[in-house]
Amino acid sequence: MKRNTGKKIKEGIIETALFLSALSSVLITIGIVVVLSYESFGFFKEISLREFFTETQWTPLFAEPKFGILPLVSGTLLTTAIALIVALPLGLTVTVYLSEYAPHKVREIIKPILELLAAVPTVVYGYFALLSLTPILQKFIPDLSGFNALSPGIIMGIMIIPYVSSVSEDAMKAVPMHIREGSYAMGATKLQTAFKVVIPSAFSGIAAAFIIGISRAIGETMVVAIAAGMLPTFTVNPLEPVQTLTGYIVQVSLGDVPHGTIEYKTIFAAGITLFLITLIFNIIGFWLRKRIREAY
Repeated sequence: MKRNTGKKIKEGIIETALFLSALSSVLITIGIVVVLSYESFGFFKEISLREFFTETQWTPLFAEPKFGILPLVSGTLLTTAIALIVALPLGLTVTVYLSEYAPHKVREIIKPILELLAAVPTVVYGYFALLSLTPILQKFIPDLSGFNALSPGIIMGIMIIPYVSSVSEDAMKAVPMHIREGSYAMGATKLQTAFKVVIPSAFSGIAAAFIIGISRAIGETMVVAIAAGMLPTFTVNPLEPVQTLTGYIVQVSLGDVPHGTIEYKTIFAAGITLFLITLIFNIIGFWLRKRIREAY
């Protein structure tokens, strides 16, 4: 009887701790949204939404300030798109190899090496993009600027491969073996089974992996702050310097902008824009997972 009582108390403590952990995550998120919204409200009392979302110049620190967020949004989406172009094929290829082809010993070697990529400080990645990758690319692309969107985009793509491959591999490993065996029984090869059976079956988890990768790329700060150029340009040309939302927030936060001024409040306007972009991608990912999820 005492054992059962002690067990119930222990389970109750664990359940309460888990609930408080989940609740704290929700409260922190709500707190972030409240702070961003409150501070942004002061900005939008002085700057209209029309100017903010349609103006193509972002120069809030100049003598004649312009408050169009589009250059920062285009820079953010451009570097993120380049990162995805790199990470999607490489990450999926690595996932298929580790899940369907690699022997156990090889997997035990490759997977920790991949995960080490996530442990490298982003400052190191930023200087590698600026001092190593950009000069190499300039040999093949003479018009490439010293600061550009291409180099940090490629490096960000390499950075998010561990996130994509790890979650995607778990999703593919979760596909029941009898589905693979059924495919083999129909005469399909291992490659056909991987791409036509396993990947569609695990699409929910793979989509989640890429949404995590997108969110990681959108929120990246140091790589773009170091290698992209800190020049807010409304462009889709990856050879030109750009500035992202996170890069601008770093620039103003580390500067001498007086607290409470309209210039200072721009970091909260940029922050809530970044939050909304990330939220939209997560909603799209949730919709895709719900629509294409396979039930077993």
